[in-house]
Amino acid sequence: MVNPGKRMHVLQEKLLALRFGPGAAILPPEITRIHMDFAHRIKEGHMGPRKFWKTCLPRLKFYNPAIPMLVNRTVDQSSPAKMSIYFRQAAAEGDGASTLAGRLNALPLAQQPRSSTTNEHPAPPPAEGERVVTIEMKQVHSNDILSEFLAKTGAAVVNPTPDEQVQMRQVEDRTERAAVDRAIVKKHIDDIRRAERTLAMARQEAEAIKAANQ
Repeated sequence: MVNPGKRMHVLQEKLLALRFGPGAAILPPEITRIHMDFAHRIKEGHMGPRKFWKTCLPRLKFYNPAIPMLVNRTVDQSSPAKMSIYFRQAAAEGDGASTLAGRLNALPLAQQPRSSTTNEHPAPPPAEGERVVTIEMKQVHSNDILSEFLAKTGAAVVNPTPDEQVQMRQVEDRTERAAVDRAIVKKHIDDIRRAERTLAMARQEAEAIKAANQ
């Protein structure tokens, strides 16, 4: 059974990694949804959007759970890579994200937009009361995609507090110590196996000499 303290350390590490880092930002209420279109593989300029999806989008979703964030991927590597950010128009009333969610939920299940791995749901045109801002992501580094995203959305980056910075340093220290401990244990095991092989070879040689003298 895994030590409870060790499990707490692993959980703390995962939570801190989710809460802080690239993409940890609170979006303004005017944003109603986010849509990403890119290819499955990284070649032909799709590495940046794929890395943004893997590293930044989970943190954005963590801090903005009410905003739909859909990913539409395609097997066509020559296809464009684009992010569409939908904003509620200034004249529109009510909470943009919740109002949109209500309209989408009213659709039959088969017609509701969702993430797709087969290019079934490309970015739709803006709905009534929305406007859309796009980011071209093909051949663009994920850091540059994030910078443009923050600039165009006006998102507020979430930074760790001093206490959380201490926790993050403690996690880094534990990770470094664990790597050193693993190296020591590996060397010990390798030494034992090497000694066992040497002993086995010596026994084989002794038995061969004994057999030759009989």
